[in-house]
Amino acid sequence: MTQPNSTATSVDIEQILLNVSKPARYTGGEWNSVTRDWDTCDVRIALAYPDCYDIGMSNMGLGILYDILNREEGVLCERTYAPWDDMEREMLATGTPLWSLETRHPVRDFDVLGFTLQYEMTYTNILNMLHLAGVPIRSEQRTADDPLVIAGGSGSFNPEPIAPFIDAFILGEGEDAVSEIASLVRRWKRDQTPRIERLRDLARMPGTYVPTFYAVHYDDDGHFRAVEPTEPGLPGVIGRRIVEQLPPALTRPIVPFLQTVHDRAAVEIQRGCTQGCRFCQAGMIYRPSRERSPAEVVETTRQLLQNTGYDELSLLSLSTTDHSEIVPMVEALTAEFPALKISIPSTRVDSFSVDVAEVVAKGKKHTLTLAPEAGSQRLRNAINKLVSDDDLLGAAENAFQRGWTGIKMYFMVGLPTETPEDVQGIVDLARQVKQIGKRHVGGRARVRVSTSNHVPKPHTPFQWARQETPEELTPKHYLLKDGCRQAGVEFSWNDPEDSYLEAVLSRGDRRISEVIYRAWELGARFDAWGEHFDGSRWRQAFSDVGVDPAWYAHRERDTHEPLPWDHINSGVAKSYLRGQWKDVFTGDTVADCHHGSCNVCGMQKFDALGENAGVADCVVKLDNLVALRRNAKKFEGESIELV
Repeated sequence: MTQPNSTATSVDIEQILLNVSKPARYTGGEWNSVTRDWDTCDVRIALAYPDCYDIGMSNMGLGILYDILNREEGVLCERTYAPWDDMEREMLATGTPLWSLETRHPVRDFDVLGFTLQYEMTYTNILNMLHLAGVPIRSEQRTADDPLVIAGGSGSFNPEPIAPFIDAFILGEGEDAVSEIASLVRRWKRDQTPRIERLRDLARMPGTYVPTFYAVHYDDDGHFRAVEPTEPGLPGVIGRRIVEQLPPALTRPIVPFLQTVHDRAAVEIQRGCTQGCRFCQAGMIYRPSRERSPAEVVETTRQLLQNTGYDELSLLSLSTTDHSEIVPMVEALTAEFPALKISIPSTRVDSFSVDVAEVVAKGKKHTLTLAPEAGSQRLRNAINKLVSDDDLLGAAENAFQRGWTGIKMYFMVGLPTETPEDVQGIVDLARQVKQIGKRHVGGRARVRVSTSNHVPKPHTPFQWARQETPEELTPKHYLLKDGCRQAGVEFSWNDPEDSYLEAVLSRGDRRISEVIYRAWELGARFDAWGEHFDGSRWRQAFSDVGVDPAWYAHRERDTHEPLPWDHINSGVAKSYLRGQWKDVFTGDTVADCHHGSCNVCGMQKFDALGENAGVADCVVKLDNLVALRRNAKKFEGESIELV
């Protein structure tokens, strides 16, 4: 492949901007972006989002780390995003290396290149960005002249499929970790520390996984057996990092030059979710739940509006209406900022959430989004989605009565234990919601059903489940398509082939890295985009490498089978997940521990060092003996201590 000129000291992009769509993706200079003097900063870090600018600029995590680093003395932090295909062609034709937006320095000139891993379908973009930057794609080929390539985000909780390409993974929350890394970089440069010693320093940092020092073992049949350290003193299991108290909210986000996916101000009002949905990886790996006070959210909003000029605010959380003070928070915001449009992107399926949405709607009522996830009460119990038909229909009644004209409902198909009756239940619920809408708003009632195909994710109770094949999913999509059409309901769904690949990349071991590399060689880019995804490239890559993707996607695991991510401790005990997997088949459910007794998931005795985290929400009290006894039978002899 053509290699860009990675020795350039500055990048002149003015001419090639004339030949690409959306040149504002590449210019930098946005409001609130930070440009520091390159020569006076001794630590230089580039943060990379492996998708286009329009997507990456909406990622709050990247913005938080950017803000933290640029507040530190002597530290320079800049951004880079995946170039769209037209820009890639121009870069290769002119020998232009991947650059940073703020000072247009080649990415290869930075001390650290940090990727955020939010979606497995962006993995080929990581390889492509390294290639365009002139950085060796494989960690083992890099020298002291190359930046350290570090990754974090939810994808790090199964790092093995891209382990050969990443020098170090930061597991969990990175607010403290980035400052520690900046301090290490300063010391390394001062002492001229060799690259291998830099990696050893990272491996000793809590919550950090350095694949170079871990070997993968397989049995005689080629089945995965373990990931183990190759050097003494390194942990066999690496725990994630947790910030006990949410740091100050981001108040000076960068305002993009063009419209992005989430083009509004945003406040993270709560981190973590304890509802316990068995399919949800985020609900497991971001525990415990931590909240911001209404007063802090109001003050943050005041500064956001002053610093950005936005007139719309999003209250971010995995489940916004689960915040214990959501009502006083919304009341305070509407009183303080009467002209502000507030959006609540994630809510429970109940009338209470409609009441909250009513307060923030200010008469602009178009579409309310609800996520029942499954079409029957039996299946919702199996996935621990504690929502009833009455909850959903009551929320629809409440919404249409109050003037909403549209309801969008999210469901999944291919869930464990799903039957045709469960799928038909989606149509039946949609029809009832449509009838409620017609009764209140007549012909203006609009109901949409959107389905995704279930992808079993690591560190969830469904990590042992098989994914249904495209041949099994397609008849369900036809049933839904025909049923929704007859009910006057709009319907959309995901391509099963996309979901198939996502499952393989989510649950793969280190052998999958060679498939990713081969797919990239064959031209795979922007696989999360329908116009770019080409399944034939991936099928050829699997064939060329000699890997059977069905082994990773369509096979149910034994609950005691070694898993490629067992060396990563999310904080939720595997024994707890195993018990929850068994409950799928009995219909037993667990309540939200944030509002009731502890479910003894493992978080109550966890931090990145494996010691007591001290997080108030996750301390097991003696009055939780009932919960402990209830779960003890599921732990199958594993040691559980009361703290």
